[in-house]
Amino acid sequence: MQSKLSVAIYGASGYAGYELYRLLKRHRDVEIKHITAETSAGKRLSELFPTTDDVKVVKNEEVNTAGLDAAFLSLPHGAAKSVVESIAGTSKDMKIIDLSADYRFDDAEEYERWYGRKHTSPDFLDNFVYGLTEVNREAISRARFVANPGCYPTATILGVHPLLKGKIADLSEPIIIDAKSGVTGAGRKPEVRLLFAEVNENVSPYNIGYVHRHTGEIEQELKKVAKSDLRIIFSPHLMPITRGMLNTIYVKLKGDIATPELTALFTETYSNEPFVKVLGGDSIASFHHTMNTNLSVISVKRVENSPYAIVVSSIDNLGKGAAGQAVQNFNVMFGIEETEGLL
Repeated sequence: MQSKLSVAIYGASGYAGYELYRLLKRHRDVEIKHITAETSAGKRLSELFPTTDDVKVVKNEEVNTAGLDAAFLSLPHGAAKSVVESIAGTSKDMKIIDLSADYRFDDAEEYERWYGRKHTSPDFLDNFVYGLTEVNREAISRARFVANPGCYPTATILGVHPLLKGKIADLSEPIIIDAKSGVTGAGRKPEVRLLFAEVNENVSPYNIGYVHRHTGEIEQELKKVAKSDLRIIFSPHLMPITRGMLNTIYVKLKGDIATPELTALFTETYSNEPFVKVLGGDSIASFHHTMNTNLSVISVKRVENSPYAIVVSSIDNLGKGAAGQAVQNFNVMFGIEETEGLL
């Protein structure tokens, strides 16, 4: 029997980190050796989340990387540097899947522009592959280091990719993204705007007007697909739900392409993708299609008497938007069945 792959989860006290633990615990080819949480070190996981698992949480520096096959980093933005450099300096083979934004950008200056802090390890940027599995699978399969995409970029890129790849999007007009996320997308930190009384029975736009930090990441990756310059208008909203994400995307088309043709294009593009489902007929993607899964569910409609198509792209922000996609990338990196631990 083949031995299991040994992994560590850095930052398990956050929502994405705990989701990683839940997914990897049921993964048949994985053994979780260490879980970390700097401010909660010394506690048991059952003290941090409603679970019966009394697994000890340790500090990052207490992890013995000897014999580890991979590390999942679910650390705050700007905190991955020390772990990445330590692993790179002590191991030649250990793989890293980083869930922060630290290594998603091709250019350190772009990272600094959108995240408002100096990039502390720009020399490592070229070592990381952008981990949108459906777009970069081949590169991910050869990679040692993978930068897991943000949740909004994942839903957006998968929703627009067929139109850009098929060269039927008219990029003389901006792509408009009206996005909505569950509260877990804001992280597990105490903020007034995230209190129950603030979120319940409310929908709140935030960081609109070319401000949200995922804007640069979305533009960077869409330009690669389109092989052309483009503009986006991105308006995120906080929804009174725990988890989930729904992006309604407006794209101007070049020609007179009807809804059935658009649906066929999307279906063909994702025909071999286990985690992308394209809805046909009158069905429209919703939060419930993807909640608690690693699925991306997409519907597309042509607006009558208009040059625009409306794409609705749904993911779970903790699943395909974070931990689920990280496990999917892990499977690709190690040549494991891509759906392992995720179905």
